[in-house]
Amino acid sequence: HRKKVMVPSSPGGPDTYCIYTPLPENIEDLWNLNCKDVCEFHFQATFLVEFLGLDFFRLMLKFLEVPPTSHKNVIVTDTKFNNTPVRVYVPRRKSDTLRRSVFYIHGGGWSLGSAGNDMKTTFSLHSYRLAPKYHFPVQFEDVYDALKWFLNKNILEEYGVDPGRIAVSGDSAGGNLAAAVAQQVWHVKIRLKIQSLIYPALQTLDVETPSYQDNAYMPVLPKSLMIWFYSNYITSDSALRKAMMRNQHVPVEAAPLFKLVNWSSLLPERFLKGHVYKAPTFGSSELARKHPGFLDVRVAPLLAADSKLQDLPLTYLVTCQYDVVRDDGLMYVRRLRDAGIPVTHNSVEDGLHGILSFPVFKIYYRVMEEYIRWLDENL
Repeated sequence: HRKKVMVPSSPGGPDTYCIYTPLPENIEDLWNLNCKDVCEFHFQATFLVEFLGLDFFRLMLKFLEVPPTSHKNVIVTDTKFNNTPVRVYVPRRKSDTLRRSVFYIHGGGWSLGSAGNDMKTTFSLHSYRLAPKYHFPVQFEDVYDALKWFLNKNILEEYGVDPGRIAVSGDSAGGNLAAAVAQQVWHVKIRLKIQSLIYPALQTLDVETPSYQDNAYMPVLPKSLMIWFYSNYITSDSALRKAMMRNQHVPVEAAPLFKLVNWSSLLPERFLKGHVYKAPTFGSSELARKHPGFLDVRVAPLLAADSKLQDLPLTYLVTCQYDVVRDDGLMYVRRLRDAGIPVTHNSVEDGLHGILSFPVFKIYYRVMEEYIRWLDENL
């Protein structure tokens, strides 16, 4: 794991320290990855920045935002869907038939990002209010209200969208929100055709799955940062984060929920790698009473009952081997298939979390091309 190593100095000189993180040997572009690891180290500095009351990374992402810039083939506009800011991409070319649509939700740990962090795609990117100023259920409700508003016959006609060819999609925290809203809009008259989830975080009960253990120090999303994002989504109370770091945050009353995230029975054998499942160590009931969000299916879509999963649409799901939330996606693939939902699973064996945010990697183009090709064939 990450090590702090002292390099002996010359007599009378200052000691020098470096940080060493072992990296997977089968990752493409290791030089780029080392650069990325430096970025991950800066992400660790987020904690100090937050302690000082500064929002450094939000400011950094603000500089990366781009205005809605149309291209020769696509018209790009910023607007609002039921008061939620969105960026809409519409082909310039007139069509004799109704268009397909992808309702895309950005990632960023429910705390960072916006539709202005342009993905250079023809998706419709949706913003939502961010933590820590806003906590659950605000982010979920922003996305849910915008999607429900969009799935209105009059709105779809305005945009020339085929009501039978709509997908909801997102990456990381956006994948979490996409999975959550897909479970909640089943009663809407116009149904989703596809949910497409890219390395989604899907459960808060067990942060000692094999992927959390094996990738605890992996860039760009170490375990400590993932837990910080998840707890920050729910509350500013640091007691939840500290309890999650010990994996002792779930009260005994919630014990029946563990069967829904029991990785010993839900993961394929090759991902167990000798890991032995341990019975949960229960935490404070008071913590759950104060902050019930981490037990809410809208925060942790893996907690949905089997009967609820049977209502879900055709699914595409991406997991990355070197990602703490890999097993969340693997368990969801298994549970969806057991519920009778057709699932295409792209297991990226040389992938890291957040790979589609970094076109500096060759793997970005491979994964993006596979994703777009699947959408083109199935939507």
